[in-house]
This record gives sequence, structure tokens and C-alpha cells, in this order.
Amino acid sequence: MVSGTSEKLVGKFPKGAVTPPASKSLGHRAVICAALAGGGAVRGLSMSEDIRATIGGMEALGAAFREDGGALTALGSAKPGVGGGRVVDCNESGSTLRFLIPLAALSGGETLFLGRGRLMERPLGVYAEAFAGKGVEFSQDLRGVRVKGPFRGGECLVAGDVSSQFVSGLLLALPLTEKGGTVRLRGELESRQYVDMTIDVMRAFGAKVEETPTEYRVEGGQGYAPAEYGVEGDFSQAAFFLGAAALGRDTRCLGLNRESRQGDRAILEILGNMGAETVWREDGSVTVATRGGRLKGITMDARENPDLAPPVAALCALAEGESRIVNAGRLRLKESDRLSAMAENLARLGARVREGADALFIEGTPSLRGGFADAKGDHRIAMAMALAAIRCEGPLLLRGWESVGKSYPNFWRDFEGE
Repeated sequence: MVSGTSEKLVGKFPKGAVTPPASKSLGHRAVICAALAGGGAVRGLSMSEDIRATIGGMEALGAAFREDGGALTALGSAKPGVGGGRVVDCNESGSTLRFLIPLAALSGGETLFLGRGRLMERPLGVYAEAFAGKGVEFSQDLRGVRVKGPFRGGECLVAGDVSSQFVSGLLLALPLTEKGGTVRLRGELESRQYVDMTIDVMRAFGAKVEETPTEYRVEGGQGYAPAEYGVEGDFSQAAFFLGAAALGRDTRCLGLNRESRQGDRAILEILGNMGAETVWREDGSVTVATRGGRLKGITMDARENPDLAPPVAALCALAEGESRIVNAGRLRLKESDRLSAMAENLARLGARVREGADALFIEGTPSLRGGFADAKGDHRIAMAMALAAIRCEGPLLLRGWESVGKSYPNFWRDFEGE
């Protein structure tokens, strides 16, 4: 969803128990695997714009679903290796685009991928390299991405420092190839925990992956088996409410898995480093309590958890001392240039922030003055500005507030809890 020019006054803040939406990362993977299995159900889905893009994409590849509330039942199996002339509208979902390209490449017919916003500007060259010499035609321009196979498997060399989504996309497709294959990593894989999540969901639907530190091996001709899959709560969305608790709001999050393998569970460790203590309650909810009344500045390495950088930047602007968010160059390739957007917006509100090539340097202050902020059409920037507004002395007028629909349609209902 590309934000328009509508503006919203942010002046109400969360209180009490909040149930963040189901994990978008797990939801994408489960929808794809259920569609490939042609049976079973995915329960607890949050029907955000991104998840709907993946559902529509799998339907374009032949799947059929029945939706009942937050449950999605697969009624017919996708046949990505059959047909051509297909069009997949990814909206603004990078996960949809990167996960479905290898599946579409299974077909000898051409598939056209379309997108909105900055989606077609995001790098996909990793696939051009991975498909080289394997009979796959792949091209990208600002109008769309075209792919034509058939992709039969083999060894795929993937750079580890661009996005783990490329590894996940190949892994999802390889069980359906004739000969299977290997995804071999060139360099260190960033955000490895997202690949771990992919493998967990694949295994839940009967597909096997062998792992080593430098590669992933997948047998061909496996297929997927129907399963019932429940999607747990999303730590990346919970981060905004846990951050609110760290700023003194009486709020806690329900529906999160204490033993989750989600990478963004790291928000609890980050808040701990800032001086907040995690409290798990008997009702299964989690909150944080700040020791000493004020957060401390930190250095955050954004390489593994780039989606946490916006809320953490907002918290650092209100922490004591200097903070640094480093190894954050990938943030420039998201729905907006998130480094620039956070630096610009926090400075407008009165924060002392400096932008580096792949970093933010923030000198914290007890409060911000308020003013105008622009979400730049980016859901996570909008939510980060809502978090910053908790400690604004004056009102905050936010342009593009509606962009939260991309991942969290009910964000404002939950955030404006009073």
C-alpha cells in the first residue's frame, strides 16, 4: 500500500493487553507450503496486504483456498510447474516476490511478476546468478520481473549478504524439482534465522532439508504433505508495544511464543541491553519494565534484525547517552529508505540524530518536541513514529498513517488503547 497524503494526529497510546497479529514471516511460508500440499489449513493468519499478496500469488500458480476468519484451508494444489502466461501481482510484498520466483521458474511457460511502490527497485540479481546455466530465463526492469524455466534443480550459488529470502525461495522450490539440489552460500548468511523458519515450516508440511554451515541440500521429487499449521504471534510487531512499555506505558503482549525461533524475538534482548527487564506473566503475556526509569543508549547491529531498527531508533532517541545502529545498509532497500526516513523524521521531532552510509548515530534526549512526520509510505516508519509520539511534549501529525495496512491492519485500533 503506497501512502497518500492523509494525515493523522497521534495522541492516544496503548494500555493494557494487546494481541499483536500473527507472524507475517511464518504466515507467508505456511500459505505457500499449504498451497503446494493442496490440503490442510493455516490457522491464526493475520490477513494483511502482504499475506493477501502471497495468497493471490499462489492462486495465480493454480492453488485454491477457502478463507474462514483467520483460517485458510487449501482446497487444491498449486501446480507451479504447469502452464504459462501467468501474472502474479505482488503489491508491495518483497517476500511474495522473492519466494514465488523459483516456484514460477519450475514451469516452461513465462510468468510475469508485477509490484507497486519501490518493489521493482529492490535487488533480485541473486536469482540471475543462481539460475545461470540451468535453463531459466530471468529478467527484471521497473515494469516487472519475467521468469521462464523449467528449473530442474542443481547447485545454486547464493550470496549470503543480500537477503535470506533468496535462500528461502530456492529451498521452497527444490523439493518439487526433478533432481533436487544444493543451495551453496557465498560468504556469511545474514538473517539466518529466517531460513531456519522456512525449514521449520517446510518440515511441518513434510519436506526435508539437510543443513550444513555452508549449504542446504534438498532431495528432488519430494512434494509437500497436508498439515494443520498454527501461526504464532509476531515479535516484529510486538516490538512497538514492548517499546511502549519500556517508555512507561502499562501495556503487555499476548499470543507470543516464549520459545519462538523468530529472529525478531531479539527485541527482548535489545530492550534488556537498554535497561528493561522482561516479565512473562502467568496468563502467557509478556511485558518489560525499565529499571531506573530511563533507557540506556546501545549499539545495535541491524544485520540480523533489520525490521527492528525503526522501533529501536525511536527508543534510542529517548534513551540516555549515545546510541548507534550499525550494519544497516539493507534498510535503504525496503519500502522506503528507512535509514533516511528515520533520521529525517526523528530530527523533525527534535531528536539529535546523524545519518551515516549504513548507520544511524543518535544522542538521546528525555523527550521530543513533536511536530510533523512523514511515514514515506512505509508501515514500519509509521509505527515507529507512533512509538516516538509517546514522549513528545507537543502533538505529532503523521502523514501516511494508513500504510500500516501492509502488515498490521489493526495497528491503530490496538495502539490507541485509551
